[in-house]
Amino acid sequence: MEALKRMENCGVVPVVVLDKAEDAIPTAQALLAGGVDVMEITLRTDAGLESIRRIAKNCPDTFVGAGTVTNLEQCRKVVEAGAKFIVSPGFDREVVEWCVKNNVAITPGCVTPTEITEALSLGLKVLKFFPANVYGGLSAMKALTGPFVGLKFIPTGGVGPDNLHEYVCAPFIHAVGGSWLCTRQDIQSGKFEQITSLSAQAVKTALGFELTHIGINCNDAEESLEVCKLFDGAFSTGIKEGASSNFASPSIEVMKSKYLGDNGHIAMRTAKIGRAIAALSKRGFEVDMDTAKYKGDEMIAVYLKQQMGGFAVHLLQK
Repeated sequence: MEALKRMENCGVVPVVVLDKAEDAIPTAQALLAGGVDVMEITLRTDAGLESIRRIAKNCPDTFVGAGTVTNLEQCRKVVEAGAKFIVSPGFDREVVEWCVKNNVAITPGCVTPTEITEALSLGLKVLKFFPANVYGGLSAMKALTGPFVGLKFIPTGGVGPDNLHEYVCAPFIHAVGGSWLCTRQDIQSGKFEQITSLSAQAVKTALGFELTHIGINCNDAEESLEVCKLFDGAFSTGIKEGASSNFASPSIEVMKSKYLGDNGHIAMRTAKIGRAIAALSKRGFEVDMDTAKYKGDEMIAVYLKQQMGGFAVHLLQK
């Protein structure tokens, strides 16, 4: 579903509590300015439903959903108001069945094997895990994905800027929900620049770009080994010989033949390749899918079409 893909690509799903519907559009605009194009508006206040309606009508670039949906009546109302997805704190079969029947994305809160089994029986593959800090956090979710292969979670509760990187790098995490991006107090105080700043930092963390190694093109194996010896002689890096390349260190790969890039390649790790591709596309970069490598169904590496300073650039899954 598009809603689940949008949440995964964004990496963070702000849980938004609005006391006044007038604050809905400025909040959505502040999040979007920071790169967050998904928002979950809770029904904890009387302004929730009208806020969803206003954003759905006036903010086409924001994918708005409804949170704290606890019964079927609420579910129907928020979908009529324009909500693109439903988030509920627990598992309600009536609500889930209605959403599945009407092709509405829903992530109900499930923390026990029994709840998860029920959700999977209805075709769900992404579930909310709330409150994550109370029910064991990452270790609990990792254990649950043992018997429930392919299951992914959106944890909420106890996740923030200090541990966001740890969460988004876990393979069983679809995205992370939280209220720290736009707190109720910041919204009430009109601190929209603060919301934009926090959103931008969260997106950066969710992408998790890190330089992992640089590859240097050489003409043949002899030249590759000579380059490695130069690095080792200067910096005591050591030399590790390989089939298609040698390494002067874990971060310096020396190719035995010309490969992609005029001078070589640069490898960048990311928390999630799919998310990185979506973000780079918005920034004007394309990937060459002919270079993609997979482990099972999961992409683990792919090159960009553009070179940078004579170097090809490829993404690596952490």
